[in-house]
Amino acid sequence: MNYISVCSGIEAATAAWHPLGWNPVAFSEIEKFPSAVLAHHYPDAPNLGDMTKFNEWNTEPIDLLVGGTPCQSFSVAGLRKGLQDPRGNLALTFLAMVDRFRPKWVVWENVPGVLSDKGNAFGQFLAGLGELRYQYAYRVLDAQHFGVPQRRRRVFVVANSGGVHPAEVLFEPESLCRDLTPSREAREDVAGTVTRRTCRSLGADDAANGHMIPQASLRLKARQEGGGFEGAVAKGMQVRRLTPTECERLQGFPDGFTRIPWRGKDQDQCPDGPRYKALGNSMAVPVMRWIGERIQQATKQ
Repeated sequence: MNYISVCSGIEAATAAWHPLGWNPVAFSEIEKFPSAVLAHHYPDAPNLGDMTKFNEWNTEPIDLLVGGTPCQSFSVAGLRKGLQDPRGNLALTFLAMVDRFRPKWVVWENVPGVLSDKGNAFGQFLAGLGELRYQYAYRVLDAQHFGVPQRRRRVFVVANSGGVHPAEVLFEPESLCRDLTPSREAREDVAGTVTRRTCRSLGADDAANGHMIPQASLRLKARQEGGGFEGAVAKGMQVRRLTPTECERLQGFPDGFTRIPWRGKDQDQCPDGPRYKALGNSMAVPVMRWIGERIQQATKQ
């Protein structure tokens, strides 16, 4: 599976999909620190920078396009004309990329706020996929059900240009039959130290069945709509800030993934600030792994 990732950040998609044998043809990231992380871990995959310049890209054909663009309002009326001039609207740019590259699969991520946007940007985005003759499905997935100790709800859209319906990727058979597993009530707790054991990865079946880790959820409201980490862990009567390594574990990355040589200093001197920001803006790796596994399973049917 060859894919292009846009708004790549530190590439949760590639961290999740490399074990599947999938190949990143190119990234599209403009922020300096995430770009440096990409260059450090994936030197063979070019970072093409500004996604609005995609018409200038000369890449091999791809099977999948993935990204998490901001979702500004736009009009579906005259969509075809709009695709020729996205005018800085990155959701529209994303649709224009779908139109140009014509991947078999599309994966798009955003915050749950898009579902209640008064401008109906999300509905327009889905209508845009329909205009391009893609079938689609969407679902809100919470990272806590995939083996990491944080509540992180995100909207995921999966679309394809024919064959297996994307609903079979995002929903388990029992869900499609309306046999829904009750969800856990939302809580705010302060958890203990985040260890690698705490962040053990669950298999696809565990995630599909809603199995959750036994540890308490972390008190980290800023994760609900993106942005950096603003959390604390408690041990006895002491409270301290999460370390970057703990934040890597919360997102499912390997320890030290964002500890890279930076601005002339070696990786042991990499500052915490850009690491927190990059991790806070990332997708959760186990969620992306589950989606990748489901797509791979669907393509083999």
